[in-house]
Amino acid sequence: MHAPVMVREAIELLKPEADKRYLDGTLGGGGHAEQLLERIGPDGKVLGLDWDEEAITATRHRLHRFGDRLVTRCANFKKAKEILGEVGWDKVSGILLDLGLSSHHIESPERGFSFQAEARLDMRMDRRQSLDAYRVVNTFPVSELERILREYGEEPAARRIAIAIDAKRKRKMIETCRELAQIVERVVGKRRGRVNPATRTFQALRIAVNRELENLEDFLENAYELLFSKGRMVVISFHSLEDRLVKRAFRKWNQSCLCPAKTPFCCCGWSQKARLVTSRPLFPSREEVQRNPRARSARLRAVERL
Repeated sequence: MHAPVMVREAIELLKPEADKRYLDGTLGGGGHAEQLLERIGPDGKVLGLDWDEEAITATRHRLHRFGDRLVTRCANFKKAKEILGEVGWDKVSGILLDLGLSSHHIESPERGFSFQAEARLDMRMDRRQSLDAYRVVNTFPVSELERILREYGEEPAARRIAIAIDAKRKRKMIETCRELAQIVERVVGKRRGRVNPATRTFQALRIAVNRELENLEDFLENAYELLFSKGRMVVISFHSLEDRLVKRAFRKWNQSCLCPAKTPFCCCGWSQKARLVTSRPLFPSREEVQRNPRARSARLRAVERL
């Protein structure tokens, strides 16, 4: 199992206190939740959200020693306000999001996330939804495929890959992850170093299938409302587009006025919601990256509710 990323930094910045309540919006394998629960005993609780029921079941089993101190729900973090209401919690003392791909998905070939797998293209984090990578790859117009690869994968060869996909699917539907990876490899060339040439394409498709950026943007619209005064939010992102959304939201919350600079007096009605704990993103240590290569693209930001 992949180790959770930047655990020490995340927990230090959250400043967890005994007997308080916290939200882990991306429960995954439970690495961050476990550290939180260790520090907020004996009566502190963590609400863990994940839209993958299999991940929740596995993590509940692994963390069974915490009993009902770990509360779980199968839902995306954008539903956090609604779920907090359902479990009877008004607000929480801290929120953690780790936006990286769960090790559960990477290590389950049948989930169709890995370019090494002969499994059917899938990439759904929530298997209840109908849209999957197979449908995107085989039915979306070339122009939309190009947009997805360019925008979400920052893939320089987006157009050529989209055209190659279209040429292949006209002869036969693209069924497996390996088939797609081979198409990309033929367009952009073989692996250089440790990064597979299909990495950007698979990342882009995963983001599109799961509406990851839209979900994050929805959550960040007013997520500060979920925090008690002095409560902190820590977000670990792995993609420049995610980090940009987090940075923009946190900086907005840190402002006391949103009026254009030359406006003679404030008329926006906005007031400062939070203060920046990290003015710039934190990055994992060199030791952590050597120990866990998955951490290399991680960046962490934190704010504190006023």
